[in-house]
Amino acid sequence: MAGLVPLWTLAATLQGTVVGISDGDTITVLDASKTSHKIRLSGIDAPEKKQAFGNISKQSLSDMVYERTVTVEYTKEDRYGRKLGKVLVNGVDANLVQVRMGLAWHYKKYQKEQPPEDRLEYTRAEAKAKEAGRGLWRDGQAVPPWDWRKLGSF
Repeated sequence: MAGLVPLWTLAATLQGTVVGISDGDTITVLDASKTSHKIRLSGIDAPEKKQAFGNISKQSLSDMVYERTVTVEYTKEDRYGRKLGKVLVNGVDANLVQVRMGLAWHYKKYQKEQPPEDRLEYTRAEAKAKEAGRGLWRDGQAVPPWDWRKLGSF
């Protein structure tokens, strides 16, 4: 359709220090003006704290980004006021690393909001982690909490 601009082409950036880790896909970044920003890592969904691998996923993200300077490429905010973005630490995509390690799922429901190259890379990373049985993929019944279709009827 003419006139439509893909969301990812409108990305803004912010830079700051990670001062908090909520779970395997949510962090708090403090920018240079001491403004705090809640960031939800886009393109992924990590297990909740009480789910299998929830604490391991949180620790993995913490080991990568806590007290480090990051750049966040974000396109929008969610209904909770969190910026949805890709977190880069020393140029490395922390969102993708979580998927590669088997500590987050590629959040396919929102994959159309990702640049095509990220979508492909995240899909491949998840497939490789699953094939290798890494992280949450050790559990043959690993089901993202948002994929209710795999859970059967309620």
